[in-house]
Amino acid sequence: MSRLMLGRTLERICKAVLLLCLVHFLIMMILYFDVYSQRFDIFSRFNNGRSANASRGPHHYYYNYSNGRPNTTFASYLAAADQLSPTAKPEANRTHPSPKPIPPCPEVPPGLVGRLLIEFSSQMTMEKVQKENPNVTEGGKYTPLDCRPKQKVAIIIPFRHRDHHLKYWLHYLHPILRRQKIDYGIYIINQLGEDTFNRAKLLNVGYTEALKDAEYDCFIFSDVDLIPMDDRNLYHCYDQPRHFAIAMDKFGFRLPYAGYFGGVSGLSKKQFLKINGFPNEYWGWGGEDDDIYNRITLNGMKVSRPDVRIGRYRMIKHERDKHNEPNPQRFNKIQNTKNTMRKDGISSLTYRLVSIKKYPLYTNISVEIGKPPPRPIKG
Repeated sequence: MSRLMLGRTLERICKAVLLLCLVHFLIMMILYFDVYSQRFDIFSRFNNGRSANASRGPHHYYYNYSNGRPNTTFASYLAAADQLSPTAKPEANRTHPSPKPIPPCPEVPPGLVGRLLIEFSSQMTMEKVQKENPNVTEGGKYTPLDCRPKQKVAIIIPFRHRDHHLKYWLHYLHPILRRQKIDYGIYIINQLGEDTFNRAKLLNVGYTEALKDAEYDCFIFSDVDLIPMDDRNLYHCYDQPRHFAIAMDKFGFRLPYAGYFGGVSGLSKKQFLKINGFPNEYWGWGGEDDDIYNRITLNGMKVSRPDVRIGRYRMIKHERDKHNEPNPQRFNKIQNTKNTMRKDGISSLTYRLVSIKKYPLYTNISVEIGKPPPRPIKG
């Protein structure tokens, strides 16, 4: 009897051990297939993501790592991610700082120095002036980098046989214009030949050719022998046509008469077109600046000027140019501005462009503008 009970006990123990082994085997199989299915699911997600995004073009790839999977599968995510191409890796943590907007240039630039010492006794060369202005680009152009100017300014200089004066003008004006935070280009309008000089017609040519080069909205017209003595005399356009050179040393630093508009002046594009530009029929010295003044007033505008203490200029002394003798017809023409300004101006301009050369400090535009008409025979 005791042997029989002992046998049954051993049989039960063996069955329990077998059952335990079977349960252990089943648990191992479940864990094995669970891990296998997770890995298969991971690579399926990567492959599906690649095929779907490939059809839509280049995009950033983002994956969800927090979906409740066991921690043992995280290594498989990293291993799969390392096999991706560099462009397909997640970029969520990359930052691209946006550039700061450039502020507008101040009305009164902080770098101005005020009254300047202007002298013409020291020797001047183009090489020296070029070294002084390394930030000026080809063609005599400059744009401030730290602020956004309101206007783009073309500076027009009528020219013939004044190379000595041009060196001094560039030496002084480039630094002044940079301190004034002006976005500018300098254009030398060179009249070829030895026929009678025509300042106003050359200024019309400068206006026309400068607009072919850039979208200027302000035009400063300056003689090459006039240098401002104060950098607070800002070279940009105003609500009204501007006369800058109001107090020259040759006039005792006074305005010679109320209607004087010579030397250095400025008009916006709108103002220039309103008066039909400048007259083309003033051959020789004198009269064209008074005609321009008449055009301004006849079109309902007024001339604006700086304070007399700021609008001071020094003139480089020189002899009267040959073929630029006083125009004997100027007084008669000035009296007829009202009748001539609609048919004589930018709308009637004719000339022949010979060459355009861009130098480090300026753009030279050489033109042929014709000859004056024969004078009427008296009597």
